[in-house]
Amino acid sequence: MQITTIGLDIAKNVFQVHGIDAAEKVVVRKQLRRGQVMKFFAALPPCLVGMEACATAHNWARELTKLGHEVRLMPAKDVIGSIERRLTVQHRANEASKRLESVPGIGIIGASAIAATVTDPNVFQSGRDFAAWIGLVPRQDSTGGKQKLGPISKQGDRYLRRILVVGAHSVLRRAKSNPEKYPWLTQLLARRPFKVVAIALANKMARVAWALLARGGTYRVPALAAAA
Repeated sequence: MQITTIGLDIAKNVFQVHGIDAAEKVVVRKQLRRGQVMKFFAALPPCLVGMEACATAHNWARELTKLGHEVRLMPAKDVIGSIERRLTVQHRANEASKRLESVPGIGIIGASAIAATVTDPNVFQSGRDFAAWIGLVPRQDSTGGKQKLGPISKQGDRYLRRILVVGAHSVLRRAKSNPEKYPWLTQLLARRPFKVVAIALANKMARVAWALLARGGTYRVPALAAAA
């Protein structure tokens, strides 16, 4: 489908692109290096581009306008508000997204992003495959015939990985405040560093998300305690 509106998140090196069609359905969501931005927009038919009014935005606006696009610079609060409204509408209209929101740590943004990215969960054989695709499975190194787990690979979809890790951090903060409600996480936090536990939880969240997409249903909070 043709992209009608793009939200462009300007950064120092990596830019985030969110594109929707006339029905406000997300049709593109990707990251671009600075050197890829103009090539990407040059290949698109004229569309509306919204970005935060910051120091470098005016220069980007001039260059994108030369390509035939209509550019609107908005205060940060307006950009955030617009994105949140669109995400909420999209989320409420998507059954898969609503099921994903039932997972602790996956809010509307995470649920919408996962549902938009994984349109066919059967391309992954298991939840572990999905977590590995995101980059949440530790690298395995072999030394002296023994397997050792290293840091996570950080390959795959950076955006989904970041969303899940941020969500895991939120759950862990709640676990530290209410340890009796999160026995599994409390035990892990007593033995391992916070960031390591956050990755383990994000991995579990990814597996649960895949299971909900592949098999249906919603996540029941008591199951978390039981699994712990």
